Amino acid sequence: MDSLLQHSQENQIHKRTDGKWDIKSLSLEELSAILAQMGEKPFRAKQIFSWLHEKLVTDFEEMTNLSKGLREKLRENFFLTVLTPVEVLASRLDATRKYLFRLPDGNVIESVWMEYHHGNSVCISSQVGCRMGCRFCASTLDGLVRGLTPGEMLEQIYRMQSLMGKRISNVVIMGSGEPLDNYDNFVKFVRLVTDERGFNLSVRNITISTCGLPDQILRLADEGLPVTLALSLHATNDEKRRELMPIANKYSLSQVLPACDTYFEKTGRRLSFEYSLVGGVNDTAEEAKALAALLGKRNCHVNLIPVNPIKERKYVRSGQQAIANFKNILEKSGINVTIRREMGRDINGACGQLRRSYSETCP
Repeated sequence: MDSLLQHSQENQIHKRTDGKWDIKSLSLEELSAILAQMGEKPFRAKQIFSWLHEKLVTDFEEMTNLSKGLREKLRENFFLTVLTPVEVLASRLDATRKYLFRLPDGNVIESVWMEYHHGNSVCISSQVGCRMGCRFCASTLDGLVRGLTPGEMLEQIYRMQSLMGKRISNVVIMGSGEPLDNYDNFVKFVRLVTDERGFNLSVRNITISTCGLPDQILRLADEGLPVTLALSLHATNDEKRRELMPIANKYSLSQVLPACDTYFEKTGRRLSFEYSLVGGVNDTAEEAKALAALLGKRNCHVNLIPVNPIKERKYVRSGQQAIANFKNILEKSGINVTIRREMGRDINGACGQLRRSYSETCP
């Protein structure tokens, strides 16, 4: 256990500068080891873990089956991450809610609640800002501030479930940030949220969206965590992809797509390709045919996304006919394809828009 604790300290993801442990980012095994060093029995860790990840408490005082002395010990040695909603936008069109949460250090992040016939889904952020630079995304306009801790990723889910009073069945990591650019924290988050002794979400109900970091995709394939991998593709060749996604200057499609294929081979999870349709840029019939040829016989699904315009960029949404034609060409080529249902399109739909507008008015 000593090596386990030393590993956590070296990674600097479980401790604050004041020496307190980030309790919500600790696995049950790590929590047990720390409490054992404090002279507490192993069953106490299980009780505390349940309070944190099943009952979703926001204060150590809510852990009523713990002694007053132990609760005081927890306050002295741990901090409990709780996110505060500073703005909530409720769609008038459906049950979608967009939350702007304040982090303990004052930064703000976005999370989205969506209701479907098959259950309640949430979209969470993995970083404050982003450094990937995708041209049509507001999240990246001010660059990367920092990665979120496992506890901060979990807390987005816990707060929305508590505020809405309904069980969450699906989680997508498609908000601000590139999850694989925050790899260790992201993987720790997945292990925590799927722990059957805690929140117990099925790993198959988690989708991660990535712009395509091949080395990290290959690492993820070996983690034993078969989450659904959604690659942000958005173009059919490297030249056009570089125009839309600067990360393509570092990683070509000839590197990214084989990594995705390896992920499928090792996990058995069908690949998903996200394709944002930008008017006059990548939405022509020729592009649709090229996309079908690029994907070939892969066991995959294409998610067409009408781009959300942002004022800082020139890109515009494709017309309805262009979208329909694009979808039709893919289907005739045998590609499984859907057009993303626009949830809450009246409430700052694009990633990063709400956070940016808040930052501009509340510096």
